[in-house]
Amino acid sequence: MHILIVADGRSPTTRRWVQGLLALKQQVTLISTYPCAEIPGTEHTHILPVAFGGFSGSQVGTGQPGTGGRTAARRFVGKFRNLLTGIRYGLGPWMLEFSRQRYQKLVRAANPDLVHAMRIPFEGMLSAFTPREFPLVISIWGNDLTLHARRSGRMRALTRRALKRADGLLADTRRDIRLAFQWGFLEDKPTAVLPGGGGVDLEEVARLRAMADALPVALPADAPLVVNPRGFRPGSVRNDTFFQAIPLVLERLPDVFFICPGMAGQPEAVRWVEKYHLDERVRLLPFLTQAQLWGLFQRAAVSVSVSQHDGTPNTLLEAMACGCFPVAGDIDSLREWITPGINGLLVQPDQAQQLAEALVIALQDQGLRQRAAALNTALVADRASAPAVRQAAVDFYQRVAARSQSEGTPDSAAVEAPQPPEPTAL
Repeated sequence: MHILIVADGRSPTTRRWVQGLLALKQQVTLISTYPCAEIPGTEHTHILPVAFGGFSGSQVGTGQPGTGGRTAARRFVGKFRNLLTGIRYGLGPWMLEFSRQRYQKLVRAANPDLVHAMRIPFEGMLSAFTPREFPLVISIWGNDLTLHARRSGRMRALTRRALKRADGLLADTRRDIRLAFQWGFLEDKPTAVLPGGGGVDLEEVARLRAMADALPVALPADAPLVVNPRGFRPGSVRNDTFFQAIPLVLERLPDVFFICPGMAGQPEAVRWVEKYHLDERVRLLPFLTQAQLWGLFQRAAVSVSVSQHDGTPNTLLEAMACGCFPVAGDIDSLREWITPGINGLLVQPDQAQQLAEALVIALQDQGLRQRAAALNTALVADRASAPAVRQAAVDFYQRVAARSQSEGTPDSAAVEAPQPPEPTAL
């Protein structure tokens, strides 16, 4: 098949997904909504920035911080993150119309068997303009419907329009399929739940973590390590709760070190470290390579991600695959993976005391961690192994394309969906 991917081409998830399709001998063209390097093996890579996608502070093609002006851009974004996020929600949806004609021209020139938009904002919203003769699959990621879709009236309308236009729906949790039906996706259309952004390649994890370069800072050899791998995800991950919990943990376990990739130089993180006097026990690291992160998971006792809006984070599955004990937010999507007290612990995302207690339990109970490590390795291998997930994705594409062909091509173009009642909050 020839698959046209509409995605953030810098994203490691996008790049792994595309590489997985190429490994299965599929033909791939990429439309990236951010400037990025070409993925080797793709037919073509087109850059079509939408919703201020041309103003990224990340290094082209890697998702890692750049140097010079790019680093300055990241500092600017970090300082004014909340303001810029609000502007993007407010103006971004209205700017999509300006990209409509160029997008449709690129789709028709590529002439794919199927288009796949890898999240709803703003790639799925753009893909609602896909000419009707081309089947469209849209992926939902963890906060597309629980957070982003609710940020403005226009975000709600374009989310509904994207789901109405989609011929098939992929999600990384069962919860998001249920929510999509509430947002207007028809229940008789094909759906699939495929975790892990293309799956976790357990052989690659084992190989690369053994070859990982040294971390940017030295860590004490004998100190228990807690890693927060998520960086900053405004509205989704409660890093304020995480930093509030650290002093409470240190009161009982003063030797613990807390490692925070992707937070070096971030003003919010620096303020929290200063506020709670954490300089001696917290290390704010730059973005790490995949191998470095996997090596850190193998070394750390606990991985923590206090999400209030999430799907199945890749870092959760990777930490589980590396034997690192997960502590996460108590939300529907994560209950699909974690049974509290068995293979991890879940906490209310806004409760620092509860998080601190969970971290202390996990750090003190080596037996719990060892039992969870065995269970989690088997769970990831069973439900999220890369070869199985990639083949399932191709099978799903074929099913959607066959169904679309059997139904024929409607004459009408995509139109704005009617406004159903607002979905109930989780």
